[in-house]
Amino acid sequence: MRMSLPMASGGNGSGMSGGLLETCRSLPGPVEPVRVDLANVMRHLLLIAACAAMLTTGCGSSAEPMHGPGSVYGGVFNFNQTQLVRSLFPLSITFASEQHIALLVYEGLVRFNSKDLKVEPGLAGSWEVDPAHTKYTFHLREGVRFHDDPVFPDGVGRELTASDVVHCLTKLCEKGVGDGMFWVLQEKVEGADAYHQSGATNGQISGIQALDDRTVRITLVRPFPNFLQSLAVAGCAIWPRELPETYGSDLLTHAIGTGPFRMVAARPGEAIVLERNPNYWGRDEEGRQLPYLDAVRITLDPDKEKEVAAFLAGRLSMVNELSPETAHLLADSIDTATGRRRFNLQATPALATQYYCFNLAKPPFSDARVRRAFAMALNRQMLVDSVMYGLAVPAAHGMVAPGLADYPYDMVAGTPYDPEGARRLLAEAGYPGGQGFPRVQLQVDNSGFGYRRVASMAQEMLGRELGVAVTVSTVPSKVYYERIEHGEAVFWREGWVADLPDAENFLALLYGKNAVADTSEVSVFNTTRYASPGFDEHFTKARSTDDGAQRLSYLARADQIAMHDVPVMPLYHERYVMLVDPRVIGLHINAMELLDLRLVHFSPTTAQSSAADTIS
Repeated sequence: MRMSLPMASGGNGSGMSGGLLETCRSLPGPVEPVRVDLANVMRHLLLIAACAAMLTTGCGSSAEPMHGPGSVYGGVFNFNQTQLVRSLFPLSITFASEQHIALLVYEGLVRFNSKDLKVEPGLAGSWEVDPAHTKYTFHLREGVRFHDDPVFPDGVGRELTASDVVHCLTKLCEKGVGDGMFWVLQEKVEGADAYHQSGATNGQISGIQALDDRTVRITLVRPFPNFLQSLAVAGCAIWPRELPETYGSDLLTHAIGTGPFRMVAARPGEAIVLERNPNYWGRDEEGRQLPYLDAVRITLDPDKEKEVAAFLAGRLSMVNELSPETAHLLADSIDTATGRRRFNLQATPALATQYYCFNLAKPPFSDARVRRAFAMALNRQMLVDSVMYGLAVPAAHGMVAPGLADYPYDMVAGTPYDPEGARRLLAEAGYPGGQGFPRVQLQVDNSGFGYRRVASMAQEMLGRELGVAVTVSTVPSKVYYERIEHGEAVFWREGWVADLPDAENFLALLYGKNAVADTSEVSVFNTTRYASPGFDEHFTKARSTDDGAQRLSYLARADQIAMHDVPVMPLYHERYVMLVDPRVIGLHINAMELLDLRLVHFSPTTAQSSAADTIS
């Protein structure tokens, strides 16, 4: 998942100022009866009702739980999202921020456990794999229903069937529909690539079959050790065909899944409200129905400083990622006046990489020597030490984030800091001392942790070491990725947090088959449009072998080729940090930044200063 801006945050009260309360107050008044849009009015009324519920129940307050004293049920979990949210539809998700919200609504056949990232049953209660490890047979849980919505007769959600699973996975492979997520099944599922290349719509894929109403079989072209992990990503979540048939492309304000929470209302750029799904199939270890929370409210304020202030004021119960201006809070979790905790700190190394990208089709970066010179002129250790306050480590071994078991990181040399060598390469490319080098723009967004400061320091390093003029351009979120995907940006920042704990997920960003060669068309996944026969050969070999060690060796060789060609230059790998209200119970941090609120509830009292932070 792209990590373009900081990730989700959370809360417990009326929320951030300027959020949903103001939205409720500003809703349009009634119009003449003959012109009333009933659907729109209902959305407005639901939004108002959601506001009222939050203001009266609070979130983890000292008031009695909605379902009785001592109960785990009740409360509204509020969090803010500073990153752009363009869609919640599984096939359109590109940002981690969208995934945080979408996976509260949608579910797949399997999912990742938010504690240890192991694959566990989801909509499929069980499955079998044949001796050849190419046929996976999934058995759907009984009685799972889609959320109630007007798209269904009488507004009552219908039961999930195997045909829904087949439909969704087939759409994922449909060209022009699931392009951003096709990599999940690409070169894995029998018939998937041929179907994608054909451009067919509403067709069939031989490797995805419904054996009966509750049984799905997926046939692979060869064994893939990480196939179940692939099925756990957001793009494989299941939705009813009635959703896009009824609402078209309006799939931010409309979302229908089977998950623990269902959509109540959404105002793009302002707030999203989810409520407890009363028909959810999930149970806890004691047999109690999940989720515990009554509702989830997400404000969409891009201002990180306002978000942190709201958290400290008690209106948010979680905040993910800090800004350089608020990093000092990490040492300030105890209220010195009362000795009580202001928040619990959770931190872990993230499976994430921050990197700069080059437009390979446009000079001066069409010359690999120029790209390599830029990469060698950056002192990554200094960037981390000066800007990241110990919350990152330099990217020393290519694109793949550290922390993946058995990946041979030492096979990937990465790009050394070598300013003298960088100057020689730039001179060979025809720009001795930077003479004649055109001024270039480094496109960044301003809402992430240190993105602008890192860019300013990189600008200074490139000017000092190479004599080149770089202008740092802060681009508004709404157009940031449009410019990148349309090939308009020349030099820009991106970030990637793993969809699954596997090196292939990082390197698929550079796979030639994921690049759109026609620069007049959008390239959503491989945004640099990098295509190297050498890289693709090793990447394909990695997908073709069932020898685990050999597979990782092929991936490392592909990584090294990319580091030599420099379509991207990795900068650093971040630590994932959450500040959590002490009243929140059951929220777990993980390296993939997955947000699971099914078991989250609130304690009626604030934890004392003896409570331990969770830091790995």
